[in-house]
Amino acid sequence: MQYQDVVELAKRRGIFWPSFEIYNGLSGFYDYGPIGSLIKDNIISVWKHIFIDLEHMAPIDSPNINPQEVLDASGHTKVFTDYITYCERCGEAYRADELIKKKLPDYEFTSYDDMVKKIEHLGIRCEKCGGPLTKPEKFNLMLSTKIGPGKGKLSYLRPETAQGIFINFPPYLRYFREKLPFGVVQVGKGFRNEISPRQSLLRLREFNMAEAEVFFDPENIVWNGFFNDMMSLRVRLLTNRGEDVEITLGEAMERGIIKQQPIAYFIGLTYRFLKNIGMDTGRIRFRQHHPEELAHYSKDCWDCEVETSNGWIEVTGIADRNQYDIRQHIEHSGADLYFLKKLNIPRKIKVKRYRALDTKFKEIFGKDWEKAKRYLESLDVNIKNPVFQGKLIPEDAYSVVEIEEEEEFSKEIAWVIEPSFGIDRIILSLLEHSLYAREGTGYKVLKLKPHISPFKVAVLPLMSKDGLDDEAMRIERMLREENFTVYYDESGSIGKRYARADEIGVPYCITVDYQTLKDGTVTLRERDSTSQERIRKEDLPDRLRRLINRCITTI
Repeated sequence: MQYQDVVELAKRRGIFWPSFEIYNGLSGFYDYGPIGSLIKDNIISVWKHIFIDLEHMAPIDSPNINPQEVLDASGHTKVFTDYITYCERCGEAYRADELIKKKLPDYEFTSYDDMVKKIEHLGIRCEKCGGPLTKPEKFNLMLSTKIGPGKGKLSYLRPETAQGIFINFPPYLRYFREKLPFGVVQVGKGFRNEISPRQSLLRLREFNMAEAEVFFDPENIVWNGFFNDMMSLRVRLLTNRGEDVEITLGEAMERGIIKQQPIAYFIGLTYRFLKNIGMDTGRIRFRQHHPEELAHYSKDCWDCEVETSNGWIEVTGIADRNQYDIRQHIEHSGADLYFLKKLNIPRKIKVKRYRALDTKFKEIFGKDWEKAKRYLESLDVNIKNPVFQGKLIPEDAYSVVEIEEEEEFSKEIAWVIEPSFGIDRIILSLLEHSLYAREGTGYKVLKLKPHISPFKVAVLPLMSKDGLDDEAMRIERMLREENFTVYYDESGSIGKRYARADEIGVPYCITVDYQTLKDGTVTLRERDSTSQERIRKEDLPDRLRRLINRCITTI
């Protein structure tokens, strides 16, 4: 099936649709309907099971709004950009690289000059009026807001969930008993002021993310994880040197195609997650970023891409964020975001320390002067322009002295590997991979795995009379009490009701007929094969659990 078939089904059956439609909509925003919300929750549940239950990572939930200081430190206020171009005639705005991709689907950004030349060479003009385009310029993608009365405090809707994790590194370190490596995960909203949002869930201004930040000792970047056989997994890799190979992750490490072991590990984990939720594994590849397209915080990044009717689209990024984020927050905030590493042999070292001048500190900080003094003298002297309680500590209020100390621990900055999942793009790709037309009837079927389906079972009375509907509702209630999500339908012919259940992915249908009233048995129908069997109604919960569990691929 094609993208347009998915969009038609999604709007008609309550999976997703454009937001604010009664006010002519607003591009880049979509609602999940009753069916889509259930599918999304089921996919996130699988993700959480892998990263929290199996990989022992810690879940957190931080605010959607970040103060400007946080994003100044992370670099987003300066470099979180795309290239925008405007029509000189009508003023229509376009994302420059997307215009090129419409002509060259495999185009990847390598340099600004190359992008400008390609626009000129391809003769790209305004799609609306045919007018000439301006030279591309950088456009910051963050959405700003103000917090508080009056002028307020400039803040931004977060472009990623990661910063809420980095700035709280110390409490997570305590939670994990000061031992690295460990992982912290967050599922939530991200916001980007996309230049040209398009193709429903593919490019949104408000979107769903699931991210893990995994912290390592920089001298030992190894993640053992739950699975010991990940390195034997075969995946398709497209390197930034142009190699397109199918290879085991172990071989990719040996050949130096993948540099960091956790990158290889999370490539494998991503592959298994997508396989588990039902993605077509023959249409999955991992593409390495070219140096020119790396994010400002990244040393290396591999995108998991899924092939759809819209071409290859990124659904996951696995980035080596190195020490960038924590180092930046240390330098900008003055906070102690280090971890202590015990030395095998204590050593004497000469160190430079701040020394506060008591008289000056009493003048500046009053009754808090001793607290301010302790704070200053705890800082690394590499932290310039120290601030306490919002006040800059002037240079004439302290000195820098060199002393000899015995060091048992070294202060280190953790290294970070980040797997980041775009939930909306995963949903859109999965729907396209799962939707097909049944041979003979042409009815659409959404072949979702049972644990991803919005409803595990449909209950359908053959007729809505003669007590069949009452018995069907009793069975529905019984199954709900057994924690099954149940779809109930008594409208129209039984064939049409099967078709309605099939096209939203319900894997099993229970038909309550006149024989049910005689002997307590029902018909259990399987979606994909359409095979049926007769079963006692009291045996339904155990039978359904066995069927559903059998369909869950081992992660």
